Amino acid sequence: MSFKLYINGQLVEGKGVERTISNPGTGETVAVIKCASKEQTLEALDGAQEAFKTWSRMSLTERGQWIGKLKKALFAQKEELVDILSMETGKPLFAAARGFNVLVDALDFYYEEAKRFTGITIPDYNSSNASYHTNAYRPKGVMVGHLSWNMPLLNIGAKLGPTLASGCTCVLKPASLTPLSALKVGEIAESIHFPKGVFNIVTGPVNDVATVLNSSPIPRLITLIGSSETGKQVIRDSCNTIKSYSLELGGNAPAIVMPDADLEKAANFIASLKMNNCGQICTCVNRALVHEDVADEFVEIVKKQFEACKLGWGREEDVTMGPLITRGDRDRVLGLISDAVAHGANLVCGGEIPEDKSSGNYLTPALLTGCNNQMELCRKEIFGPALPVITFKTLEEAIEIANDTEYGLSAYAYTQNLHDAFLLTENLEAGEIIINVWGGGSPLPYAHGGVKESGIGKDWSTISLSEYYDVKRITMTP
Repeated sequence: MSFKLYINGQLVEGKGVERTISNPGTGETVAVIKCASKEQTLEALDGAQEAFKTWSRMSLTERGQWIGKLKKALFAQKEELVDILSMETGKPLFAAARGFNVLVDALDFYYEEAKRFTGITIPDYNSSNASYHTNAYRPKGVMVGHLSWNMPLLNIGAKLGPTLASGCTCVLKPASLTPLSALKVGEIAESIHFPKGVFNIVTGPVNDVATVLNSSPIPRLITLIGSSETGKQVIRDSCNTIKSYSLELGGNAPAIVMPDADLEKAANFIASLKMNNCGQICTCVNRALVHEDVADEFVEIVKKQFEACKLGWGREEDVTMGPLITRGDRDRVLGLISDAVAHGANLVCGGEIPEDKSSGNYLTPALLTGCNNQMELCRKEIFGPALPVITFKTLEEAIEIANDTEYGLSAYAYTQNLHDAFLLTENLEAGEIIINVWGGGSPLPYAHGGVKESGIGKDWSTISLSEYYDVKRITMTP
């Protein structure tokens, strides 16, 4: 397969370093691509800046027509896009298809939401000359979108949807580990002659691409889905100019299981979420905080789920969980498990490299008991299939443990007591708190983002769309 950069409406061969993209499920090479050079990255920024002059002035109806054409073209190549995504990430096909569906749904969602950004006009009859005051929404300008490797197509939807609907333009930088599905989106856009420069897709090393994008005075908004350390680096790179930021960063999500919880439901939800994308999701449960009275039963249910997990990648049948993205990430998770065991944790099941999957980056889902919140396994974002269980005696103790982290993205809780549920929602330090459910389904209507070290701003929802606009006050007297 051949993949090119998408710059200013053209498919171009990269002039930077060469990079091999491998299938995490098999170790086989999927493609060898040429990355963008610094000069090509600057060309993409210049193209986006020039395109903003016309795209921002285009009526929403006309932009919607182009969005509709893009959506139709994406659907026409859905099967190939899903297959590419599965190969570069190792995702099972059903999970790759879910990412595609969110991408195309996001294009529709943000176009419809943009119709509601009409501004407010306030008449003033009290002055000597009657006047009108308007708060008008205007597209902010060029957006830079740094995408994470774990959800390539879904993340494009989170950034491209609001960009196109608002009248902004953008340069998207897919992660170096999984750029292929994003580059394919660029190829599809070129095939329908999408207005040049409106969105550009470049990938490559930090110094040639990310630093160039962040340090340029052209972008008015920088968005990122990635780690907290990467978010801080983005801010450092761009601090010579004043910009807006929307940074969705790391997490250390607790799941609190109270003694009155529907235990079967809670344990199955937590186990399923831990196996989803091999635990490589920022909102994944990182720590299970379980009341001591129900801990043994909870562990047995999760153990049963974990031991039934079938490992494999996209083209294999009846797969439950795919591989970790790299061999290094698998070793990192194994190191966290070993460290926890060395400090007193009990490995109940999993944490093994399957012999029949040695060519891929597979790891059986690990369940550990006897954990405490000072273990590295409980303090770091695991981003892998390992679940430490910490027991507690009181709700107050559970909340204290849950909040004892630098992160604050997601938190989960399971209880039938309405009073306890309210205490949890009021006292947990997280950007999103989910009670008695997994939180699956479409992310589109719900604001997603963290507090503390987990980020600035929101993805998804009308709230995220507002970050792509400046509000201009206009006062006029006839």
